[in-house]
Amino acid sequence: MKFFIDTANLEQIKEAQDLGVLDGVTTNPSLMAKEGIKGHENVINHYKAICEIVDGDVSAEVIATDYEGIVKEGEALAALNPQIVVKVPMIKDGIKAIKYFSSKGIKTNCTLVFSAGQALLAAKAGATYVSPFIGRLDDVSTDGLELIAQIRIIFDNYGYDTQILSASVRHTMHIIKCAELGSDVATCPLSAILGLLNHPLTDNGLKKFLEDAKKFQ
Repeated sequence: MKFFIDTANLEQIKEAQDLGVLDGVTTNPSLMAKEGIKGHENVINHYKAICEIVDGDVSAEVIATDYEGIVKEGEALAALNPQIVVKVPMIKDGIKAIKYFSSKGIKTNCTLVFSAGQALLAAKAGATYVSPFIGRLDDVSTDGLELIAQIRIIFDNYGYDTQILSASVRHTMHIIKCAELGSDVATCPLSAILGLLNHPLTDNGLKKFLEDAKKFQ
């Protein structure tokens, strides 16, 4: 399973990259705003900076919600760097735009997916990635992980190449369960990735080893 980091914070992206397990980055307008990135030119330059840090795909989200606007923004974003994946909302004009981008060889990430039917439409339109938001489903008392399982079965049934990019991942168990269910990608905050390092038995074992090592010094 690929690990993407879901942030616009350059320092966190660098830390994840230095860890040696980072495969890509996802961003959105909310994450950009959180980092104080405002204005079209600044956002564009920030995307360029992210692409200089990582080797993998970088999802850059369009703001437009109409077909012509999505296509115009998407083509401009895709022209920035071959790593850019155009992030398109799961709406009618978004699906039409994904079909267009697919015909032009432009990578896409269909975002804000909350049902298997939406994921199926995105895959049929040729999306590179589909992003089910598991944490937000959990927030409304719906099993987000069950959605990952449904999409995996459907995509395997029909041989779709679209990758399942599990989004709104909140914690380490989300990551483990996504891996068990066959999600192609999990995009998560740095804290969730680093959380995979932690186990009290590892800490206790290392402490004991170091204590024993001092006996031979």
